[in-house]
Amino acid sequence: MFKEFKEFAMRGNVVDMAVGIIIGAAFGKIVSSLVNDVIMPPIGILLGGIDFSNFALTLKEAVGEVPAVTLSYGVFINTVIDFLIIAFVIFLVIKGMNKMKRKQEEEPAAPPAPTKEQTLLTEIRDLLKSRS
Repeated sequence: MFKEFKEFAMRGNVVDMAVGIIIGAAFGKIVSSLVNDVIMPPIGILLGGIDFSNFALTLKEAVGEVPAVTLSYGVFINTVIDFLIIAFVIFLVIKGMNKMKRKQEEEPAAPPAPTKEQTLLTEIRDLLKSRS
């Protein structure tokens, strides 16, 4: 069972997927920082100093030690912006990859090297020509 699991875990697809997930998680943190620390503050200033992450609708007020129940739609707005940025960047990456792939397909392939038979026939032809 251990051997079978090792074969499964070491397949190229599984390892590639794991690397993609790890890089994706790190990229998600970068995009979240970009949205929260770079993009949202200027938008907030344009809208009069508003911070979207503080937008919330209180459904039930806090009572004693019981915290208030809120609907944090500002955090949702930030998350939607995160998603849109990530989707746009992935779109650009895939578009670039497709463009490179099309470029490779358009380039004519080098003519294949002659086979041994073709090389021998060429040599025989050249010898026959030289005898004449």
